[in-house]
Amino acid sequence: LAVSSNLHPSGFDEIMPKTLATATVDRLLHHAHVVVTQGDSFRLSQATSGEGVKPLR
Repeated sequence: LAVSSNLHPSGFDEIMPKTLATATVDRLLHHAHVVVTQGDSFRLSQATSGEGVKPLR
């Protein structure tokens, strides 16, 4: 199972009640491998440069 979010787990209480956020983070992170990525989005940079979507001919 892979879960992706642009919200740090400490901010989950902004989108749900604190007790539910605590339980959710506890269950998601128990025995989890956390991969943190940084940098610009490849899809965003391609889309803004006009390389993302090619019109059909």
